[in-house]
Amino acid sequence: MNNNIVDMVQSQVIASIKKESDIDKAIASKANIAFLLTGNLINMQGYLERLKEKDIYTFIHIDFIEGLSNTKSAIKYIAQIWRPTGIITTKSNLIKFAKEEKLMTVQRIFLIDRNAISKGIEMSLSCKPDAVEILPGLMPSIIDQLTHQINLPIIAGGLISNKQEILDALEAGALAISSGNPSLWNYDL
Repeated sequence: MNNNIVDMVQSQVIASIKKESDIDKAIASKANIAFLLTGNLINMQGYLERLKEKDIYTFIHIDFIEGLSNTKSAIKYIAQIWRPTGIITTKSNLIKFAKEEKLMTVQRIFLIDRNAISKGIEMSLSCKPDAVEILPGLMPSIIDQLTHQINLPIIAGGLISNKQEILDALEAGALAISSGNPSLWNYDL
């Protein structure tokens, strides 16, 4: 398994799976990385197995998984039982716990104003995730700024709705974009 998210990226569009019915669409797409934003304690293992069978690197967004607490023991369970590629979270303490369990990590940051940008930079530099996902991803100048300030791979997501917006984010320095829109998962990028 790759230990570097940059090396994992074959398609620069990441399938952000928000409902069970989109798992098959992700499997059939060109995306080789999936962000799983749906599931619960009962069905997560099956979702992961389906994606792993197709060699899709899968990151669980642990803030969205029903029945899962945001604790060190939950991270330990995820690492030892479910064994995803990694986790996504807005919580820097969970990034630390996941790294202790040898899971890859993506810090999700909502950039709602300049203060949020500053806090996001500070959090990322402090907890050192493997990548940072910023939302919304429609801000090429901010993407460019962040690539220079945090020196971590940037994944842009949220509100991206067409190929030009994907290309703008990539040109600004994003490693990849994450999208919940299956129609965007098949671009050759």
